[in-house]
Amino acid sequence: VRDKPLSDNMDNFQTVLRFFMNQKATIGYSFMAILTIGGERIFSMVSFQCPCNHDQNFAYGLTFLLGPGLVLLVLGLFFSSRLWRLYTGCCLNPIKLCPRGNCFGCLKVFVKIFSGACVAPIMWLCVALLNGTFYECAVSGLDDNLVVDLFCKNKTLMCREELARVPCSKSKLPSDENMELLLMFRAQSQILGWCIIIISAVLGLLGTCYTNCRSKVSYLQLTFWKRYVEKEKEQFDTFAMEYASKLAERNLKSFFENRDPEIFPFPNHKAWEEISALYTFSKSEQCYSTLQRYVERDDRDYSPEKRPVMELEHGIEMG
Repeated sequence: VRDKPLSDNMDNFQTVLRFFMNQKATIGYSFMAILTIGGERIFSMVSFQCPCNHDQNFAYGLTFLLGPGLVLLVLGLFFSSRLWRLYTGCCLNPIKLCPRGNCFGCLKVFVKIFSGACVAPIMWLCVALLNGTFYECAVSGLDDNLVVDLFCKNKTLMCREELARVPCSKSKLPSDENMELLLMFRAQSQILGWCIIIISAVLGLLGTCYTNCRSKVSYLQLTFWKRYVEKEKEQFDTFAMEYASKLAERNLKSFFENRDPEIFPFPNHKAWEEISALYTFSKSEQCYSTLQRYVERDDRDYSPEKRPVMELEHGIEMG
């Protein structure tokens, strides 16, 4: 009787854990949005100080508006495992970029990688525009007649001269006119922010619809495919850690005990190359990854690597 509440608690915990695992993409994007909002507020309050002159406002404001977004884009590409899986070794073997001559498939992969890396920069840009601080500084420094006429229409000549000082509230304009210009800056900034949000949402929806419409498998099989890829990656990391530990232990034993190493089964270089390629689905074979395609081949090469060559960070090591 006492074990039943414990069992119920474990079931409830597993249900909650399963829910969070199924929603990890949503949770990840939500966490990213919170970090973006927090980062933008810190930039605005701590480091951002608009110079409030015609020569520097535009460059300074635009740097704070776009600079962090570009950094986030570079980081998104840098931490993309799919990009490095596609790019690694392509200088020596260019055919890796287009396996089986499928250049269109390769282009689609690049688009997916780039669109995934653009999520954080777009979040930053939207949050920064909705806040309006960076945009106010940048636009107030423009000397373009169209921009100046837009803000200073039906106003005195002093408006043109003092426009760059409006974001700092240091202009010689009347306070109500200064506030009116600030509200115009902020309104434009927020309109641009919402336009980017709406365009991004529509493009994301259209892209998802197009991908699902062109899918070669049903929705349930596509869901299973995604689950399989996630589990295979998790299991691969676990197996790689275990085998790396065993190989390290075997090598250290051989060194310290001063004897020949034990025979250790290990995939050859060609096998690693084949399972590292990006997977392209084919109706003729019921496979969900390059690893499954490789292990189910009838002509697998089981010969181990005799003299592996590894190019390391500090040179080339041959075993």
